[in-house]
Amino acid sequence: MKKTFTRLAVVTAVLATSLVAACTQEQQNKISRDIQNWTGTNGVMEVYAGDKLVRRFLKVDKISTALGTDDKSPRAYRYGYGVLDENLNMLVDPDEKKVYFEVSDYSNTVFFENPR
Repeated sequence: MKKTFTRLAVVTAVLATSLVAACTQEQQNKISRDIQNWTGTNGVMEVYAGDKLVRRFLKVDKISTALGTDDKSPRAYRYGYGVLDENLNMLVDPDEKKVYFEVSDYSNTVFFENPR
């Protein structure tokens, strides 16, 4: 019985690995985002002008790549929703609101999970 269970576990692991390996990188990224969306994130998007922080968005759940309407090709910017941290204190204050934002692929941005 134990030998059959072990063999079944190995076969299942090999099949799962094969399925993931057969996926393109974009499909793997989509699977990862789906898992992340299900588990939730508390992301922070920071935008820099040179070495100076100029904008910060808190409680960002995901960043999406814009796609063309007709050709479905990726565009050179990302977009998402987050709370604009106007005073850059890493806290959502009562007067700060959730906003839509876009960032260029050519901008200096950092996206990370909020450590708090």
